[in-house]
Amino acid sequence: MKLTALLLLITFLPINWEPDFNNAKKTAKEKNELILLNFSGSDWCGPCIVLHRDYLGNPNFTQMANDNLILVNADFPRKKKNIGTPEQVKRNEELAEIYNKEGSFPLTLLLDSDGKVLKIWRGKPEITPDEWTAEIKAICDSKK
Repeated sequence: MKLTALLLLITFLPINWEPDFNNAKKTAKEKNELILLNFSGSDWCGPCIVLHRDYLGNPNFTQMANDNLILVNADFPRKKKNIGTPEQVKRNEELAEIYNKEGSFPLTLLLDSDGKVLKIWRGKPEITPDEWTAEIKAICDSKK
């Protein structure tokens, strides 16, 4: 029974998004982890919705991310009810000025704890979610 409960917990681990990039860098440095920064339009961008559902919501990705990554989602929704606090909007806009000047959606970057770009994925990855997870895991492993 305990094993079943543990397996269910692992399968449905929630994905934890850090809303503040500066905190993400600090935590990444402390834990010797990388940062995955995702730019999305959660309520209007079809490929963003697919990326979140099929890749970022994949149980294998979630488990790997919880062990290796600090996740930051810079969301740019269009519907008023989905727009974050003014502080969050400002933080997302500041991140876009640095990492997404072209306004690409979705755009996913793997960064070191100083914010240096290690890898960029424009749009939805052209590999399976499990292959993408393995690719990110391999980069994380090479940086430890």
